[in-house]
This record gives sequence, structure tokens and C-alpha cells, in this order.
Amino acid sequence: MQVRGNGFFEGTLAQRNEFETVRIFDTTLRDGEQTPRTSFSYEDKRRIAAALDDANVDVIEAGFPANSEQEADAVADIAESCTATVCGLARVVESDVETAVNAGVDMVHVFASTSDVQIEDSMHSTREQVVERSVDAVEQAKAADVEVMFSPMDATRTDPDYLAEIVEAVDDVDVDWINIPDTCGVATPRRFGELVEFVSEHTDARIDVHTHDDFGLATANALAGVEDGAHQVQVSVNGIGERAGNAAFEEVVMAAESLYGADTGIETTAIKEISDLVSDRSSVPVPVNKPVVGANAFAHESGIHAAGVIENSETFEPGVMTPQMVGAQREVVLGKHSGTHAVRQHLVDEGFDPTEQEVRAVTKKVKAHAADDEVVTKSVLRAFAGEVGVERERGEVTA
Repeated sequence: MQVRGNGFFEGTLAQRNEFETVRIFDTTLRDGEQTPRTSFSYEDKRRIAAALDDANVDVIEAGFPANSEQEADAVADIAESCTATVCGLARVVESDVETAVNAGVDMVHVFASTSDVQIEDSMHSTREQVVERSVDAVEQAKAADVEVMFSPMDATRTDPDYLAEIVEAVDDVDVDWINIPDTCGVATPRRFGELVEFVSEHTDARIDVHTHDDFGLATANALAGVEDGAHQVQVSVNGIGERAGNAAFEEVVMAAESLYGADTGIETTAIKEISDLVSDRSSVPVPVNKPVVGANAFAHESGIHAAGVIENSETFEPGVMTPQMVGAQREVVLGKHSGTHAVRQHLVDEGFDPTEQEVRAVTKKVKAHAADDEVVTKSVLRAFAGEVGVERERGEVTA
């Protein structure tokens, strides 16, 4: 008996298991909320945090407590109600760190600009002052007995010698995590992997990566970072965030699980539901061609593709990722490019028993209808079946 399979595990890009596990740090409620024209209400934050917690994310970055009293209250509520590690963001400012600690978070994420352009024109500071303030902030958070993450913001545009200096400085005061942020999205996978290796040489802390999607490389860069030693990836649901957004939760998780065979700990069947929730609450629509969660992610129209998928879904889908794995559904769409296999399947699904000649006749009508930029709905299909005279399975002739 022939065993079906799409050859992924033995094929040209056969799975090599470059890494076995990766932790997921979700920043939807922090960086995701920094999406232009997006603001989560108190209740939005609670609902999204609960969904992420139920899906077993490792860390939920609940927000920036120093931003406002309302923000601090929301972060505190999430910290109290979630089993995941809850993180609060803080600048290297004493009051920021204090506010985050007082919110009851498990982790404080402190950050400071390290590229010269940001030090001079954003922080209006000096390299020496940034190192001093960063060390002070890490020490302050450590004294509160919480996990501490330090981010050298704009790391991918930072002088390497200075990056090494500041990483070593916070390492000397026992920082728990170093996050390597590609703040302006300028990294490429190979260079970013090399940067992770470089930073690892200057710290005993665990490495976390945060990538932006300005050139569409956020997910690739994040996974390259893990390949080269990062322990954790910062993601946001649907990839929302500053400018073009962040590495997408759904993309990183499913690539890690399906392509690398790694364990993320995520309940992947919740992915589509979480995506829909975040899209609704953020008012950021999910593009139809969005990987994993877009309406077309598991949709097929082309005759060859649809026929193959009807026979065996692995012909024209990854196989190692199915719609069921992410809580989605497969769809064979009728349109200009449809073939007889798809039309026959839709007719059967609607209760018809067509002959080959009738299928060809209905297919011709479907193609012509769609060519006029019209949608082929179920009612349209039934009307075409009636025009052709296709019988129902129980023998009735359609009206």
C-alpha cells in the first residue's frame, strides 16, 4: 500500500530540527497597540490577555505602566489574573521602573537607545550616560525580585563595540534577559543571526529577539535569530505594531512547529480565534493573503490546485500545516479559474447528482459569470444547475 505524503521530510528542504524549543513572548498589548490609530480599551486588554494565556504563551507584555494610571491598572489586573509571565515595559527612568514593579508584574523590560542617532536625537544623551542609566535601571528592577530584560534599542544600527560594552555592563549586574531589537526593521536573516551570536559572546543572560517588518523580513529574521541561539521570540498577533508591524505570532509559531519541528508550547488550534479577536478589537483587518490566518490561507480556486486538493490536500498545501491545526477551514472557491472537479464538488455539496456533461455546462457558466467580476455564490450555483437541468440526488429536477 502506498503511503501518501508530500515529501517534506525527505525532500529538497527536508526538516533538520535546527532548534527543538522556542519561547513565545507576546507584545500585542504593548507594541501591537502602538499600531497607528489603534487603541485597546481596558476590557480589550483583559480579553486578549486571557486568550493568549489560554493559548499558553510564555510571556505577555501587558503594556507600559508609566504611560498612564489607566494603563498601570490594566497591567496590574492582567498580572493578577494570568498564569503566564506578565511583563511591563519601562524606560531607564527610576519612576518608570517603580511604576512597573508596583503593577505587580513578573518581569520588567527596560530599554535604552544605543544607536548614535537615537542617543543624540531621541534621548538627547551620551553613550556614557546611557550605560550608567541602563545599569541603574537593571539594578533597581533586580532589587524588586522580578525578572529583568534589557533592550539595547536600535541594536541593528548600533556600533558593535558600544553594543558589546552596554551588554557587558548590564550582564555584570545580573540581567536575566537581553532582547536584541531590530527597531527599524533593517536586519536580514544571516546578519541578524550573526548579531545574536555576537551578543551571546558578551553575556550569560538568555537571548530574546524583537524584529520589525519594514522589509517583510520580521518572521524570517526572528527565526534566524533562534537558529543562532536566541531562546525567545517577541511577536504580536497578526503582526500588528509600529509602522509595518512586528514578527507575527501566527507565523512564528506555525513555522517553528511545522517547519522546524520545534515545541512552542502554544495551543495552535486557538490561533485563528485569537487572530479574529485582535483584528476586531484593534480595527486592523487581516489581509486575505495573510499567512496562516488570512481568508485565502487555505483557499483554492485554480482548476489544477482545486482538483489536487480535493483528491489529497497535501498536493497543494504545506501538509505539515493544516487548517485544523490553526482552527481554520479549507475552502475550494468557485471563480474564473475553476475546473470541473471543483464545480462537481460544490454541486454534490448542494445535493445535486450531475452528469459529466452537466458539470461541464455548469462550469462554463461559472467561468463566464466570474469573468464579469461577479461572485459565484451558492444561490448563483443553484440557479446555474437549474438552467442546465441538473437533478437532485433524490431524483427531483430543479426548478
